[in-house]
This record gives sequence, structure tokens and C-alpha cells, in this order.
Amino acid sequence: MPLTPPPSDFALPVRAGVSLFWRTFFLLGLLLLGSMAAWLQTIRAMESEPRALQTAQEIASLVNLSRAALVHSDAINRMSLIKTMTEQEGVRIVPRELGDSVEAFDTDAAGQRITRELVALLGPGTELANRVNQLDGLWIGFTIDGDRYWLRTDRARFNRTGGPAWIIWLITVTLLSLAGAALIARLINRPLKQLSLAAFRVREGDFAGSALDESVTTPEILAVNSGFNRMTRKLAEVEHDRAIMLAGISHDLRTPLARLRLETELSVADPEARDHMASDIAQLDAIIDKFLDYARPARVSLVAVPLRPFLASCLYSVASQDDIQVQLTLPDQIAVMADEVELGRVVTNLLENARRYGRSIGTGIAQVEISARINPPWVLLQVRDHGPGVSAEQLARLTQPFYRGDTARTEAKGAGLGLAIVEKTLQRMGGSLLMANAEGGGLSASILLQRSPLTSAQATNGPTGPSVAFEQQTHLNST
Repeated sequence: MPLTPPPSDFALPVRAGVSLFWRTFFLLGLLLLGSMAAWLQTIRAMESEPRALQTAQEIASLVNLSRAALVHSDAINRMSLIKTMTEQEGVRIVPRELGDSVEAFDTDAAGQRITRELVALLGPGTELANRVNQLDGLWIGFTIDGDRYWLRTDRARFNRTGGPAWIIWLITVTLLSLAGAALIARLINRPLKQLSLAAFRVREGDFAGSALDESVTTPEILAVNSGFNRMTRKLAEVEHDRAIMLAGISHDLRTPLARLRLETELSVADPEARDHMASDIAQLDAIIDKFLDYARPARVSLVAVPLRPFLASCLYSVASQDDIQVQLTLPDQIAVMADEVELGRVVTNLLENARRYGRSIGTGIAQVEISARINPPWVLLQVRDHGPGVSAEQLARLTQPFYRGDTARTEAKGAGLGLAIVEKTLQRMGGSLLMANAEGGGLSASILLQRSPLTSAQATNGPTGPSVAFEQQTHLNST
């Protein structure tokens, strides 16, 4: 099961940002659309003058043809000619009256240019209008032998825009540009995505499956892939050397320690001195265990671990100790994705830390509360004692390797790796640890792990024998 990093400080859910692909696509899309808009505006500005002149010449030709036809026709045929022009050409000619209601022609730069050109072509007295006597259209006022007339035609005949074909062309170019932007963004981000996936595999310890392609032709990507592969091979060698070193430490140090302890117990006559020497040797052996736990390889295998039977088995180890009492409060049928052995080390370290430094003032007994709550898709497990707690300055440093608080220094036990091991182990299992002073006193350790569905068989498959018996003792109050 892939590991999903938990959110910082248990802030659920995590707000996801925009991916690099979409950021690149949006930026390329904005660049292309902006360029197209600037290009379109430039084209419109460049063709505005020629189109205005062409429109003016077409209108002037229509007016001149209509005027010539009317001038050279007799009075009898003139009415028939006007009727034919209206029905077949969509051109209507009516007399101009002093009381006509006139709406002026367009006043933009192109409209003014057309008006000036028509006056130059048709002579003084020429007038353009968008509406006359509440009738829309393109109205041109002209004179025939001193008589004034209106010529009305359809504005669409002189449309200065490209019409539907222009719109379709713009939509097609826009879609093609966005498709090209998506393709470019994908090509740019593909090497980064492969590098991110390879880095994740290296973090999980899969060095063999993290190799990048070194046959690419792009020099920059080839350099990155080659450097990453060299780094991966070097890390694999370091990891292999570390495993050999840990095996050597385990064998070469523990063997003489075992002989030394045996010889001490056999040769030292003073019982008190013998006990002190044996205690020191046991402490050295425990410190070696802590170092080995902290340097343990990062890869773990996650399985569904039912919390209630698992914690009951962990708490059995403290049943015979009179200086700690544990209260367990868990929902029914709750499980987490974890390595059972690693999670056992986490719980054991936290209980040992609470037993040593979380004792209540006056009683000298560590009152520990273990509770859990579900916050999908996570489970929050809390281990809290009722001791003196720690200062704000020490709180931020509790999980640092080899750091020991004031109380720990005075007792001079351990290597200062307990909580550091807990944090590192939880990170290997895709979880996290948060240390805080609890309300009402004491130190609280909050563990965040991925929740796992719990089957009925798992729910009933709990510890047997001593673990069940231990739940009935006063050291563990299960609710």
C-alpha cells in the first residue's frame, strides 16, 4: 500500500494546490490568448482604413447607379423602376422631407472615414443615417436635379466585420492553440513527474525501481537523469554498507558484553558491586538496541492492525510494574495500517517515557491514558501522562536525536533516542508524531496513522492467555 504523508500538525484535510501541469497550461493559454487578441486588434487596425474606403466606394457606386437609372428614365417608367429596385435589389428610394426624423450614422473612426469619403465622391449635400422615420437600415441622402432623395438599403451589404466565418475561425484557432498548450505543458512536465516518482521510490528504499531514462535526446534532461541515477547508485551502496555495519555492531559489541556480564557475575565477590556492574552492562546493551532501532532501514510492510487487542498485548509488559497504571479508552473495531513490530516499539517507547518522566507528584505513580478517535482517513492515537510536563523550549526539541531534558539528565539513563525513534518509525509507516503539554498537566503524545477497514474476524482475533487476564487487573481499566 502506498504511503501518503500525513498533514502538518494533523490539519485535516490538506488543501491541494494547482499542479505544475495546470499552472503551465494556464500560463501558456493566457500567453496564446493574449497574443491572439493583440494580433486580432492589429489586423483590425491595419484593415480599418482600406475597408472604410471600399465600403464608401460600394455605397457611392450603388447611389450613382440608382441616380443614373432614375435620371435617364421618363416619368412613366420611373415609378416602375423604383418598384423593381425595391423588390429585386432591396433598394428603396423615397423623397427627403424637412420633417424627417433622422438618426445619424456611426460616429466611430471608421464611420467618420466612410462619411468623408462619400461626401467627396457624391458631392455636397450627401448625408448618411442609421434610421429615418423609425425605419432601420443604411440611409444615404443625395440629390437629383435639385430634388433630394433618400436611398435605403440593408446594412449587411456593407458589414465591416467578418461575420460568422470570422467567429468560427477565431474559435477554431483558439481551440487549436489551447490543445497545443496542453501538449507542450505535458511534454515539459513529464520529466519532472518521472523525477518526482523516482525520488518517492528512493525515499521508500526502492533503489532498483527508481532509475531514470538516460536515452533521452534533450541535453538538460539527460544531465538531470544521469546525475539522479548516479546519486541513487551511491545511496544504494551507502544503504548496503549501513546494513553490513549494523550487523557487525550487533555481533561484535553484544558478544563481548555478554561475556563481560557472565564473568562479572562469576568473579566479583561483592554482591552490590556485582549488581552495579551488571546494571551498567545491561544499560550498554539497551543503548546499543536504541542505536540499532534508530538506524533501522526505512522500508516497512504495512498490514491492518486491530488496536484494542494489539494495545492489550503491549500493555502486558507493564502489568507487573507498580509505578505505572494505564487506562485504555478505544472505540470498537478500529484498526490502523502499520507494521505490528514497529508499532509495538512505538508504544513501548512511549510507555517507558511516561513511566520514567510522567509520574504524578505525591504518588510517584505514572497515570497514563491511551485513547483513540477516528478522523477519516486517519486514526489519532493519544498517549497522555499526568506528570509535570515539559517547558515550551524543551517541547520543540523532544524528538531530536540525543536530546535529553533536564529530568532525563539527572537520571542519566538512556541515549536520548526514545522519542526520535518513535517519530522516525511513524514516518516510515506514513504517520507522524505530535508532542504537546496536555490541559490539566502532563505530556501528551499524539500519533497519526492511516485507518484500515476492520473485518469482523480481525475484531474478534485478539490476544489470548495472559493479555486477556491482564485486562481484568487494576493496572488497565478498559472502557
